[in-house]
Amino acid sequence: MTSGFTEQETIRRNSLNELIKLGINPFPPETFEVNARAAEIKHHFPEDNTLYQQASIAGRIMSRRIMGAASFVELQDESGRIQLYMKRDDICPGEDKTMYNTVFKKLLDIGDIIGVTGFVFITQMGEITIHVRTLTLLTKSLRPLPIVKEKENEVFDAFTDPEQRYRQRYVDMIVNPEVREVFVKRNILINSMRNYLNVKNYLEVETPVLQPLYGGAAARPFKTYHNTLDMTLYLRIANELYLKRLIVGGYDGVYEFSKDFRNEGMDRFHNPEFTQMELYVAYKDYEWMMNLVEEMVEKIALDLHGTTLVTVGDNLIDFKRPWKRFTMFEAIKHFTGIDIDGKNEEELGNIARELHVPIDRTMAKGKIIDQIFGEKCEPFLIQPTFITDYPVEMSPLAKKHRSKPGLVERFEAICNGKELCNAFSELNDPIDQRERFAAQLELGKRGDDESMALDEDFLRALEFGMPPTAGLGIGIDRLTMIMTNSASIQDVLFFPQMRAG
Repeated sequence: MTSGFTEQETIRRNSLNELIKLGINPFPPETFEVNARAAEIKHHFPEDNTLYQQASIAGRIMSRRIMGAASFVELQDESGRIQLYMKRDDICPGEDKTMYNTVFKKLLDIGDIIGVTGFVFITQMGEITIHVRTLTLLTKSLRPLPIVKEKENEVFDAFTDPEQRYRQRYVDMIVNPEVREVFVKRNILINSMRNYLNVKNYLEVETPVLQPLYGGAAARPFKTYHNTLDMTLYLRIANELYLKRLIVGGYDGVYEFSKDFRNEGMDRFHNPEFTQMELYVAYKDYEWMMNLVEEMVEKIALDLHGTTLVTVGDNLIDFKRPWKRFTMFEAIKHFTGIDIDGKNEEELGNIARELHVPIDRTMAKGKIIDQIFGEKCEPFLIQPTFITDYPVEMSPLAKKHRSKPGLVERFEAICNGKELCNAFSELNDPIDQRERFAAQLELGKRGDDESMALDEDFLRALEFGMPPTAGLGIGIDRLTMIMTNSASIQDVLFFPQMRAG
């Protein structure tokens, strides 16, 4: 029975069998009514010591000190940890001491989940504590937790390897409870954004994850196959083209929190499965959308932190409006001293090589400019900054600039050296859009595996008429990284993608 188990796992399974022999169900089916949480007890009891005289709380044993007929236990629930005080004569009144001597002292372990009832008091050491009257085993833990240990007066954590933590997030959240707080803040962030958009009466919608054509971004897709339809499908790389169809259909404002998938490299800023919020509002343009982004992100910072100042690594970032603005060409000139305005593809290639920016033969004019910006400008934009007015070659879905030939009405918000969002005055001319798609097909022939496909149904929708529209895509994972001071995208995803292992 114990083959393949570690020594500690074998001991716990033996304890499990002993509990069953004593008539104790280690996984009881009954509910356990909870009327208090650790954090709220610690918050309210000092103000009124008449509270919590019939407290009922459940959680996981994280430590215990057995001292003869009495013991102290540290219990952890969703809100935090609290001390329990247990006396043998309280838990096992009368002559039968089996529950305490055999079950509690020998068969319960760190990691087990218990429910207790009792009253709250403050010990002589000043610790808020629950004096336990009854104890119920709710779940027997069959694996030991990698808890903090002490060795030669040095404290160390047995569960700090990032890869192990990401693979076993359920353990990570038990032994590193501050990890849970990151995801609580992520939830607050999303709700803050959703509430902001709902107040404006924009409609939250859902669009297909499985798409016959991938589009809406420059990215390589994941491919799958539908047996019943006998057709190839793609996991969406963006939901832009479907949301624009809804604007064609008559909605003035739609948004979606979407899971998108891109079959690309992985690093601390990229996961193949990620979340973004896309918003499209009719009769608006990119200047209007910049103002919305400033206002919305400022509100998120205030909702999360009570201030617009957020510490990210060694930087103190201020999200207070207004944010700084550069055109893309201004930014490149500011950081490199070179004016690229009016340069052709060959000249841009020479400039990139002069700046030691890596390029290859598949890169046309737009990608070379993007590469120069990414290498020489983006990492140095720490405070939130709008970069505007991109070359038309870089933006096949954006409307041509109203006053600057060769450019489009597009912006990205950069913060802490990384893109937060991307937005356009959306291209609603179906003839121009078809030409842009055709240009993308030519880039694909040159070897650009991120070029867009030609979507005939989307073009048909535009031919029915789409009003002037502003569109936005904002990365929820990236924004959460900044708002929670997290160094890696894996830190803000419950279950990041990992190599098999």
